[in-house]
Amino acid sequence: MSEFETTLPSTRQVQTLIVEKTEVELKLVTDDLLVGKIRWQDDYCICLNDHYDQPTIVWRQAIVYLKPKP
Repeated sequence: MSEFETTLPSTRQVQTLIVEKTEVELKLVTDDLLVGKIRWQDDYCICLNDHYDQPTIVWRQAIVYLKPKP
């Protein structure tokens, strides 16, 4: 098992979104679009809290893109 790589630009950018509590859009390979705030991330998953504060754990490999909401 590898150690979580915190020096990668993508990891740092997601951490910034977490700290700043920025609302994001997650587009999935299933063509679903999830909206919410990222609660945490690890090597394999991202946890997204929706507008009802319900957490959804998404496997990183299922994500097409992640972007901040305008």
